Amino acid sequence: QVQLVESGGGLVQTGGSLRLSCAASGSRFIIPVMGWYRQAPGKQRELVASCSSGGTTNYADSVKGRFTISRDVVKKMVYLQMNSLKPEDTAVYYCNAYLLNNYWGPGTQVTVSS
Repeated sequence: QVQLVESGGGLVQTGGSLRLSCAASGSRFIIPVMGWYRQAPGKQRELVASCSSGGTTNYADSVKGRFTISRDVVKKMVYLQMNSLKPEDTAVYYCNAYLLNNYWGPGTQVTVSS
């Protein structure tokens, strides 16, 4: 079992920045993939960014050039630096970890005001 806890969400104006953090616990194994998903009201949950333990990253087209994902594999942490935020980035952001199964954090709200 892997437990995930996010932090760093909040309210920010258009063009602002936020940094999300996620701490994983409960596993003594290296987690192959960690990432961030988001879900806006009335929409499906979507991938924002992911990062493998080897450093391979993947981004949604909508956030490329604005968001940066990073990991501390040993500390089992994953981060999401979000710059140039737009109102359409408003959503609940969920930390995800894949280790034989998918694990999810409870989510953190990000609200971007226009």
